Amino acid sequence: MSERDDLQDIVETAADLLRAPATLEDRDFHLVAYAAHGPTIDPVRTQSILHRRSTDEVRSRFERHGIARATGPVRIPADPAAGLLARLCLPVRWNGVTYGYLWLLDHDQHISAPLAAQAAPLTERAGLLMARQSRDRDDLGWKLADLLTTRPDVRAQATSELAEILTPPFTVAVLRGDDLGPLNPWLLPRRVLTTVWEGDHILVTPPDNAVHIVERARQLLIERRPSPTYAGLYGPCHGLAELREGWLRARVAARTAADGETRTWASLGALRLLRCADDASLAEAALPAELAPLLDHPDLTRTARAFLDHAGAVQETARELSIHRQTLYHRLRRIEELTGLTLSKGQDRLTLHLALTLHPHLNN
Repeated sequence: MSERDDLQDIVETAADLLRAPATLEDRDFHLVAYAAHGPTIDPVRTQSILHRRSTDEVRSRFERHGIARATGPVRIPADPAAGLLARLCLPVRWNGVTYGYLWLLDHDQHISAPLAAQAAPLTERAGLLMARQSRDRDDLGWKLADLLTTRPDVRAQATSELAEILTPPFTVAVLRGDDLGPLNPWLLPRRVLTTVWEGDHILVTPPDNAVHIVERARQLLIERRPSPTYAGLYGPCHGLAELREGWLRARVAARTAADGETRTWASLGALRLLRCADDASLAEAALPAELAPLLDHPDLTRTARAFLDHAGAVQETARELSIHRQTLYHRLRRIEELTGLTLSKGQDRLTLHLALTLHPHLNN
């Protein structure tokens, strides 16, 4: 029996013992397990079960009663205006750390202090299991981070320790953002390993549902702290030795993604060059000095990019830009004057197209 099954069994036992509907949530108010006991329900319990988590409003309301620091049962009074039934909160703790909350709907307050005390072994057992889950996830996260270092000895040791846990093929995903909160790995499938390395949230997932897992992880991050989030994927990796390179490629894909978008390494085309050299070296090689005057004119820059993206097709370019063909011809002549390039020459087109493709993604 898995620890998740054990936790479900604990919740069902608590519901029978205390004769009340029971819900177990982790400390971030995500649903872990629940058990019915009669028809009693309220909107908060319904929300938790249907959406697998309680809202931030509910979390704030309950935390105002001191549940995060409580070492014993906390009674939450009813609020008829909010449709909230009275409930009893039994903190789930282990070694002085709160790992979650066992909630019992108790609208008639039939759960006396002696009766609640009978549930103490159950909450203690739940605390042990949740602490073990947390420790195991952390240990795997640290080992996964060791696979990403540049030290061969550390990577070799991590490869040995993870060889039986990570079975190839797998996909590497990166989630990036300026202000991302922590990612709760308990709410992802058990086969998914996560870690944070050099500011990236990194996930190693089975390849068949990697996109779905990335979106789930993105939503978990946004729930905790709404912020622009960029995701990239690389795969499949056929061995642990490929994981570091997979991370670096997924990182490039995430770097080129729009907010809320997931890009794959395979879709990047010329943008794969971002993996080949640092930004300064790429800028020196691919952004000739004569390009600078063009970049000072956003309309002309957009025109050049559209013209080159359409392989020099005038009609399609004018349609995309919503301008007359003569206006387009005028702009193209102006682009040639500013850059010294000739747009009828293939080599000059390649030079300009590569520069305009890389420029938005270079920190220069």
